[in-house]
Amino acid sequence: MTTSIIVRRFDDADLQTINQYTLPDEQAIYTSVPSLIVETFQSDQWNQPFVICSEGHVVGWFALYTDSSGNIYTNNKKAILLKSLSIDSRHQKKGYALEALRALPNVVKEQYKDKDEIILTVHDTNMAAINLYKKAGFIYKDEDYDGEYGIELIFHHRL
Repeated sequence: MTTSIIVRRFDDADLQTINQYTLPDEQAIYTSVPSLIVETFQSDQWNQPFVICSEGHVVGWFALYTDSSGNIYTNNKKAILLKSLSIDSRHQKKGYALEALRALPNVVKEQYKDKDEIILTVHDTNMAAINLYKKAGFIYKDEDYDGEYGIELIFHHRL
């Protein structure tokens, strides 16, 4: 199984891991690679990149979108949006994604004290991710969003 992970904010020392990060093509269609997460962060202060580490190595990435006015998936101004969660292909099937999702509510509570909910979207065809989010305690309330690349299911996790 997995060892303990650490979820923390991205810092410049993590840039070296970007060029080594790999995702299978069938997963890359569903998420942004770390280089795009960092690029977006550099142009948008509301996109906060995070890394998932195990034994001192970055094994995954995601972003938290913190601007309530930019969260098009909910009217809850205290919601935070989880975006672009991925695990490097060399570290998949070790439980890191589930462990990170289970740690996420505490990370949000510690760093964003004004937030009371985590929102995420997942493409309706991405069954592996849908099952993962449900296992991690996220709830689908029959809300969909007609996104640029198809139907996205909106999941909620109250804090």
